[in-house]
Amino acid sequence: MEKIRISVRNFLEFLMRSGDIDQRISKSGQTQAMLEGAKLHRRIQKSMGSTYEAEVPLKIEVCREEYILSLEGRADGIIKEDPVIIDEIKGMFCDVMKMEEPVAIHLAQAKCYAYMYVRLFDQECIKVQMTYASLGRDEEEIKYFTYTYSAEELESWFMNLVLEYDRWAVEQMHQKEQRRASIEKLQFPFPYREGQKQLAAAVYRTLEEGAQLFVEAPTGAGKTMACVFPAVKAVGEGYGDKIFYLTAKTITKSVAKEAFYVLKDHGYAGKLLEITAKEKICPMDDMLCNPQACMYAKGHFDRVNDALFHVWTTKDVFLRKQIQKAAEEYKVCPYEFQLDLAQWADDIVCDYNYAFDPNAHLKRFFSEGSKGDHLFLVDEAHNLVNRAREMYSATLIKEDFLRVKKILNSHNKKITKQLEACNKVLLEWKRQCDGYMVHEQINELIFKLLRLASTMDEFLRESDEFAGKEEVVEFYMTLRGFMMIYDLLDENYVIYSEITPEDEFALHLFCVDTASNLKSYLDRGRGVIFFSATFLPIQYYKHLLSTYENPYAIYARSTFSKEQSCVLVGADVSSLYSRRTREEFEHFAEYLKGMALSKQGNYIAFFPSYKMMRQVYEVFMNLEEAKQVEVVVQERRMLEADREEFLEAFEKKRNQSLLAFCVLGGIFSEGIDLKGSRLIGAAIIGTALPMVCNERDILKNYYSEQGKNGFDYAYTYEGMTKVLQAAGRVIRTKEDYGVILLLDERFMRNDMQGLFPMEWSHRQVCNLTNFKGKLENFWKTSLLRIEDEEGMI
Repeated sequence: MEKIRISVRNFLEFLMRSGDIDQRISKSGQTQAMLEGAKLHRRIQKSMGSTYEAEVPLKIEVCREEYILSLEGRADGIIKEDPVIIDEIKGMFCDVMKMEEPVAIHLAQAKCYAYMYVRLFDQECIKVQMTYASLGRDEEEIKYFTYTYSAEELESWFMNLVLEYDRWAVEQMHQKEQRRASIEKLQFPFPYREGQKQLAAAVYRTLEEGAQLFVEAPTGAGKTMACVFPAVKAVGEGYGDKIFYLTAKTITKSVAKEAFYVLKDHGYAGKLLEITAKEKICPMDDMLCNPQACMYAKGHFDRVNDALFHVWTTKDVFLRKQIQKAAEEYKVCPYEFQLDLAQWADDIVCDYNYAFDPNAHLKRFFSEGSKGDHLFLVDEAHNLVNRAREMYSATLIKEDFLRVKKILNSHNKKITKQLEACNKVLLEWKRQCDGYMVHEQINELIFKLLRLASTMDEFLRESDEFAGKEEVVEFYMTLRGFMMIYDLLDENYVIYSEITPEDEFALHLFCVDTASNLKSYLDRGRGVIFFSATFLPIQYYKHLLSTYENPYAIYARSTFSKEQSCVLVGADVSSLYSRRTREEFEHFAEYLKGMALSKQGNYIAFFPSYKMMRQVYEVFMNLEEAKQVEVVVQERRMLEADREEFLEAFEKKRNQSLLAFCVLGGIFSEGIDLKGSRLIGAAIIGTALPMVCNERDILKNYYSEQGKNGFDYAYTYEGMTKVLQAAGRVIRTKEDYGVILLLDERFMRNDMQGLFPMEWSHRQVCNLTNFKGKLENFWKTSLLRIEDEEGMI
C-alpha cells in the first residue's frame, strides 16, 4: 500500500486549526520565540536528571484501508520514571507565569508523542509535561503543566484525528495513482533541439541521484522544458514527490506555467499551483490581516478545510483567478488559501522566498525538521545570489529606537528605558564610526534587545489601540527579524555599522556567502537544478549557491547561428563617471540614432542608471533625426499595468523605429520575451558594475581575504551578468535576426572578454565612424539570407 509520510506538527496543525487569522500581536500568549529556542531546550534538558533523555525521535505507522500513515517527530524529552513522562518545551516571549493552561496545539503535540510512545513500548499509562519558559527576561521563569493519560484515552483521541484525516489521505492516494499512470505514458512534447535531449538526460540523472546540477543554457536551448519534463518523469519513477519551480520575477512564471500546460495537453495529470504575492491577490484595499478589519480573516480557519477539499478535488490548475473565485465563494483569505493548496499540489510555481526566506518560506515544507522528496528547479538562478543575501541579512536603524521611544513615552516607562539602553550602545558605536565599522561581536546589544523584545511582546498583546501603534508594531517585527538572523550568524557573515546617506546610523548583519543558509532549505528536498542563460564564471555561482564539493555542471550550446546576430563593441566611448560629459552623451546618442535608423524596427537601449539614461535621452531627443524614431522610457517604480503598457508598445505596427530607454538590471533587462520583429536590437551602455559602496567594499575585502579576486566577486561578475541578460533579449528564436551594441571601451579588456559567451566569438570592434556601415552590411546580408530561407520553404 502507498505510504503517506507526515510530521506530527504538520498533521496536527492541519487538522486542529480553527478561528480567525489575526496577524496582529497575539493576545493569548501564544507568541513562541524563534530566537534562542534551541539554546533554551538544551539548557533545560541539561538541568534535568539522569533519567531524562533529550531529543528522542519517534515514528509509527498506522495501517488504514487504502494507505499507511507514517507519522514522525521528535520529543523534546522523555523522563524514564514510572510512569514515563513526555516533556514538551516551549520558549515564549511573554510572562509564562500568567498562563492558566497550555496552548492547545502544543498540548496536542505532546499527546501525540505520548501516544506514539505507549504504542511503541506497550505502556498502559503515561504522563505529559508541558514546560513553558519565558525568554528575554532578567530571570528565566518556568511553568509546568502535567497530565496523566491512559493508553486507551490516547488511542481514542488519536484515532479520531486519523478518521478525520482519512478523506484527505484517500483522495491523495487516488490523485497520486492518476499522476503516476499519466507520467508513465508521457513523451517529450516536441522534437528535440540540438543538445536538448542530452540536457534533459542530465537533469533526470541528477534528480534520480538526489544531487545538484548547474545548467547554463543560452536562449533557444529549450532549457525550461528540458528541466520540467525530466523532473516530472523523475516523480513518476518515484525519485521525487513534488516539484518546486522557483523564479525571481513574476514575468518568468509564465514560461514555467506554459511548460506545465503543454505537458497537461499531452496527458499529464499533475495538479499545478501558482503562488501569487499577497499584495496582488488580497481583495482588500488595506492588507490588515485581522478579524476586525477583514471579513475573510474572521473565521477563516473554520471554513478553509472545506474550501480546500472542494477545490482540490474538482480542479487541476490553481491560478490567481481560480483561487480568488474560490476564496470569495467560501469567504476565506485567498493568500492563505493558496498557501494551504501547496500541500496538495504536485507542481508549485512561486518566488524564491517561499522556499528560502526565513520570514516567508512555506512552513509546511521548509520549517525546522521538515523533510520531503521535493525537486527544486531554480530558474534564472543567477538572481538567487543577491536575493539570498537580502533574505539572510538584517538591519537596525538607531533613529528608529528614538522614534518608538517618543511614541511609547506616555504608555510604558519600562520599554522606554530599554529603548534608551539600546540607543546608548548604538550611540557609542556611532561616535566611533568613520565611514563604516566592522564589529567582531555585538553581545552587549543583543542582551538588551532580548529584554526589549520580551517586554514589547507582552505590552503589545495587552494594550489597546493608541496613536502610533502601527509604527511600534512594525519596529517590533523588525527587531524580531533582526534577532532571528542573529541566530544564523557564522563565518559567512560580516557585522558592520555605517552612517547612511540619510545621516542615520545603521547596524547590519550582512550575509556575504549564502550557500550554507540555502543548504539548510535545499536539504529538505531531494535534488536541485540551478539553471540560467548566464552562469559565467560557473565557479562563482557554484561557490555562492552550493555547498557540494563538486556539483555537476553542463553547458548547452546555443542552437542559433552566428549569422543571426551582429555583435559590435564600441571602443571609443565609456560610461565611467569621469567620462560622463555632454560630449560623451552625444556620442552615445549618435550610436543609438545609427542603430535605430539602420533598419526600421524595435530597439532597446540599456543604461547603468536612471540618471544617465535621462541624460542621454535628453541629448537624443534634441537630435534632428530623433523625430524619425518613436521613443518610450522606463520609469522608476512602475506598476504592473504600466509595465504591460510599456511592453505593448513593442506589439504595435508603425512606420518608424521604436527605441526604448531602459536600465540594466531592471524589469525589462531580463525575463521578457520579445520574439521576431518585436525586438531586433539592443545597445548596452556600460559594464553594469555595481556602484561603489560600503557593502561592495566589504564583499571585496571578504573574498580577497579568502584568496579570491575580491573585485571580480564584488563587481565584475554581477555587472557582466546584467549585460549578458540584457543582450539575451534580442535573439529568441531561430527566425530572429538582431544587433547587439556593447558601448564601452572597458568591453575590450581581456578580463571582460573572458566572460563573453561562445556565441559572441564573431564580435567586431567598431567606432562612431564605421559602425553604421557594419550595421548596414549585416542587415543587407540578413535580408538576403531570409529571402533564401523563404525561397527554400
